[in-house]
Amino acid sequence: MELYYSNEQDQFEITESIKQVINGAVGKVFEIESIDPQVEVSILFVDNEGIRILNRNFRNKDTATDVLSFPQYNDLSEIEKDPEPNLGDIVLSLERTQEQAAEYGHSFERELGFLTVHSMYHLLGYDHDTDAHTKAMREKEEAVLQALGLKR
Repeated sequence: MELYYSNEQDQFEITESIKQVINGAVGKVFEIESIDPQVEVSILFVDNEGIRILNRNFRNKDTATDVLSFPQYNDLSEIEKDPEPNLGDIVLSLERTQEQAAEYGHSFERELGFLTVHSMYHLLGYDHDTDAHTKAMREKEEAVLQALGLKR
């Protein structure tokens, strides 16, 4: 598993602890979903303004959000054909992560883990566009979080 980190914000130091939470979340999704560990994922850290601009430009929603996912493949079978597979990009607002952790009454690490797992399932083609899809996605997310010990 190869994770590529980029930082375009200055409010949070990107500590080894932050990377460990993300590495653990991505690794556990790979393990549970039987994804080849040679697949790459890119992680970009931004602030609320940075994610608002991306959300506006790519989703026509001019508001800050917590995480954005940019999948590389329309069909995961394409991974096998790619000699250097990159599952896609995850953009995380650490500012929003901290706000939501306080709002929901759990740790920053739990919120960061949840957002990473949530985004990974988007990269794998899952969505929450219907009640049934939301339920399936939430069950998968919760299984990964429980396996990581990231409880509410």
